[in-house]
Amino acid sequence: MLVVETIAKIRRAHFIQGKSIKQICRELRVSRNTVRKVGRHHP
Repeated sequence: MLVVETIAKIRRAHFIQGKSIKQICRELRVSRNTVRKVGRHHP
């Protein structure tokens, strides 16, 4: 289960900093599917 902080970091990295999914996965040590899932549920 993801912690709220991790979700916030993923969103910040992807939408604000413009990092790629692959780069976020490496930095935060989460799967690509996780990053995609969080990005899909962007409010």
